Amino acid sequence: MIRLRRAVLPAAAVERLRDYTDDIRQQATEKERKDRAKELWENRRRVRPALLMGLAEMAPGHERCMYCGDSQGTDIDHFEPKSLAPLRTFDWLNHLLACSFCNSNQKRSRFPTAADGSPLLVDPTAEDPLDHLRLVLPLGTYRGLTDRGRACIEVFGLNERAVLVKGRMDAYWTARDSIELWRIAMDKGDRDKATRIVRVAWNRPLIDVLVAMFHQSGHPAADALFVGEEEVLELLREPELRSAFLHFRGVSY
Repeated sequence: MIRLRRAVLPAAAVERLRDYTDDIRQQATEKERKDRAKELWENRRRVRPALLMGLAEMAPGHERCMYCGDSQGTDIDHFEPKSLAPLRTFDWLNHLLACSFCNSNQKRSRFPTAADGSPLLVDPTAEDPLDHLRLVLPLGTYRGLTDRGRACIEVFGLNERAVLVKGRMDAYWTARDSIELWRIAMDKGDRDKATRIVRVAWNRPLIDVLVAMFHQSGHPAADALFVGEEEVLELLREPELRSAFLHFRGVSY
């Protein structure tokens, strides 16, 4: 999971979402609100294209799932399930792009909460997952830094799904190759190739690996985190390289 910026929907879509929410709010009981929310969502044709367009704009890489970062995002997931919060069914701030596996097999209607009722899952459009999760780069597994990070690992199976772990391990080597090739291209004065390398690197699946590499290279314990990978760490610390890669995403670590 990586930090994402919430897109702005067209005014017409915002108005339509508000109308649907008002319709649900007018129902007399909670059961009626849930039933109406379900009915309206099943017939969401008038807002679905705008929602998918906005989510695709926000998603990592080429419309990757906002949870696992690997598969294509095909589903509009409700961060807070509509079965628990019917009034948020058409709340744009409650919509995320998910792959069908994360949405239907992993998360489903699960929404763990803390003792005070606050959500334990991390919404990547509202906060930085790096505050809750640390990727152990050579192993391709996540470590929970907080209860919320641990809940995300459990709910989305981030360490249990072998395809994700193996994919992250491969993505680490691919990311290493990208920064090395960028350095070679720049040393040869081929800025067009260097720019293309940056663009392709950020559009690959599992870019949480590349994000973690830049984030951890600036950590006070970076030397320990990259033990045995000193050449990679040296490249990641280069101001010119960091500027080229991070400016492309509009972030800083």
